[in-house]
Amino acid sequence: MSTEVTLLGVRHHGPGSARAVAAALERLRPDAVLVEGPPEAEPILGLAAAKDMVPPVALLAHAADDPARAAFWPYAEFSPEWVAIRHAVDRGVPLRFIDLPAGHSFAEGGDGGDGGAEEEDAALPRDPIARLAEAAGHDDPERWWEDVVEHRRPADGEDALAPFAAVAEAMAVLREDGGASLRDRQREAYMRGRIRAARRAGHHRIAVVCGAFHVPALERTPTVAEDRALLAGLPKKVRTEITWVPWTHRRLSQLSGYGAGIVSPGWYHHLHRTDGDPLPGWLTRAAGLLRAEDHPVSSAHVIEAVRLARALAGLRGRPLAGLTETLDAVRAVMCEGSDIALALVRDRLVIGDALGSVPEDAPAVPLQRDLARLQRTLRLKPAPEPRDLDLDLRKETDAARSRLLHRLRLLGVDWGVPVRSQVASTGTFRESWRLCWQPEFAVRIAEAAQWGTTVERAAVGKAVGTARAAAELAELTGLVETCLVADLAEALPAVMRVLADLAALDTDVAHLARALPALVRALRYGDVRGTDHAALGEVAGGLADRIRVGLPPACTGLDAVGAAAMRVHLDEVHGAIGLLGGDGLADRWAGTLRSLARREPSGGPATGVPGLLRGRAVRLLLDDGRLDPAEAGRRLGLVLSTAGTPADAAGWIEGFLSGGGTLLLHDPRLLGLLDTWLTGVPAAVFTDLLPLLRRTFATLEAGVRHTVGSRVAAGPLDSGDAGPAAEAAEVDPARAGAALPVVALLLGLPAGAVVGAAPAAALGADRPRIPRQAGGRDT
Repeated sequence: MSTEVTLLGVRHHGPGSARAVAAALERLRPDAVLVEGPPEAEPILGLAAAKDMVPPVALLAHAADDPARAAFWPYAEFSPEWVAIRHAVDRGVPLRFIDLPAGHSFAEGGDGGDGGAEEEDAALPRDPIARLAEAAGHDDPERWWEDVVEHRRPADGEDALAPFAAVAEAMAVLREDGGASLRDRQREAYMRGRIRAARRAGHHRIAVVCGAFHVPALERTPTVAEDRALLAGLPKKVRTEITWVPWTHRRLSQLSGYGAGIVSPGWYHHLHRTDGDPLPGWLTRAAGLLRAEDHPVSSAHVIEAVRLARALAGLRGRPLAGLTETLDAVRAVMCEGSDIALALVRDRLVIGDALGSVPEDAPAVPLQRDLARLQRTLRLKPAPEPRDLDLDLRKETDAARSRLLHRLRLLGVDWGVPVRSQVASTGTFRESWRLCWQPEFAVRIAEAAQWGTTVERAAVGKAVGTARAAAELAELTGLVETCLVADLAEALPAVMRVLADLAALDTDVAHLARALPALVRALRYGDVRGTDHAALGEVAGGLADRIRVGLPPACTGLDAVGAAAMRVHLDEVHGAIGLLGGDGLADRWAGTLRSLARREPSGGPATGVPGLLRGRAVRLLLDDGRLDPAEAGRRLGLVLSTAGTPADAAGWIEGFLSGGGTLLLHDPRLLGLLDTWLTGVPAAVFTDLLPLLRRTFATLEAGVRHTVGSRVAAGPLDSGDAGPAAEAAEVDPARAGAALPVVALLLGLPAGAVVGAAPAAALGADRPRIPRQAGGRDT
């Protein structure tokens, strides 16, 4: 018997091509099916018929020695290749993949994508289809392709092979002037060799499903020697591992990183599933989606939208209403012209978030199997739709979920990303995450498999390896924090040893200052997670003392940019030491701040600490109650005296007020000093200071700025030596007494704990009252 080879040229991920392939295979009844795809996948193609195999799915191939060199071959239910695979597997027909092996591309250091459907599909609509559309008199290639292929329904009695003959003829004309790259020619030579092998195997009815662009080349019959000469330049294949992974419609979209050039996978899926007119069903789904989002859409809207879409198709000369007409009708009828509502339809229906699944017995690295086990145990199902997850770390299951998400982040799998909690809480026992599973995580899991066979072991290995390669102290302290929240006790000693060694050698105060806050944050997790942080506390205390000793010299002679950066470090270290505490560290730190505040430039800016840092040090001491308000006012008066430079004074004010400007309202003397200095600055100098002063006051609370402005406008301000207490009015005992029960409740004291005390004394009559806000009452 003679061998008959039928070439079925398709567009990848096209519902019209998928229907045509199904009809052609039913007519041909081939005894062998050859599909464009990586031959490495042949051992696992039988899994396509498994019950748990639900498209969209993808073949994932990667170099065995370097999982980062990987490639995907995605398939949807409406992919012609998937239709061919299922036809062969369901009927027990031999199935072969005939594209160039991915191992050749991996050997060249590429990602193997040359053999994948992604690149081929991305190239096809940009060149051949555009040229065909232009020849047909159409300026929109996608619309033309939809009309002639995707929306086309074969007529009764029509030859199932006729569409493929027409496409092959068109492609032959397009390829008369060449246009194929060397890699395309090598791929086609390999395909011809696989077709010859199928003939030699004794098959007589061979169906070949491939990209339409390759059909003219596969119809040629060059000699075996010519094809071997083309393939001689290929590098030696590397060992390749391959498996099935879930995919999503969103990842089939050209809007995504691993997209296959399909702008409307959700729409194509609907076209493939619908035998008759697709409009009523799709518009009914759109109405249901909009109603679920509280848009007033009724069945009458659906009827009118169907009529309008059909009318638009007639006006535009299209055989059927396409996606453009359908969306125009949705916008006009259901969305009342709103592009915001239409964007929802585009996102949920035109693209969609369908997530496929693969059988549990599909080949997978042990790390992937352990992750799947943990996902089932912890009831964390991967889903492509973003969702928020609040965890209470006092609960065993939630703590285990937190550990898993932190460990995966360490491995580069950002399935969960920490977000700000929507639940009001000041404790460290609560975490909030946003979960969103992406198909490319399969590659990262394969890469992480080099560190271990379980999630925990891999995270430990990755942490130790990262620590040994770390060059900066801040990177290591962040890693320590990750090890604690991920409960990687086994990795912590090794990481701590590297941290201690690097900290001992690092003399840069800025590096130490960046490292300390992360260590102190990590210490806080010991209370909730039950981790042993004694060694961490020792390292953090040592860092704090080294910062304390080295900070004043490091702040001397800084320019404006350096001072601004150091102020950020100063604030972070101050907050960290406040949390760290212990063994008089806070007292020693206060001494360092006093030393900073006193280092005024005596022989020029390079001889002292910039005013920004001196003012900030004074404010931190004042806020901690380690500096009397009168002393703070005295220091402000000295800075604003004629002995100081205006630029240094402006910097001092910026540092002093950066913690909030309410103290200007509490102490009128400070406001008076500031007003007197500001009005006395020469005009030329004031122009130079204006940007800095505007920046300073722009950071103050709106209410503070308004009240300060009101007081300045009301008349001269007192900048004398009288303290704020002299400005305070007498406390009204009756009004103060009425507040005492509430104060006791807020302080957690018994209801009558302060009732018997003198109201003025209980509330601190010797403290200044909070001045009246505009339109408000004295408090």
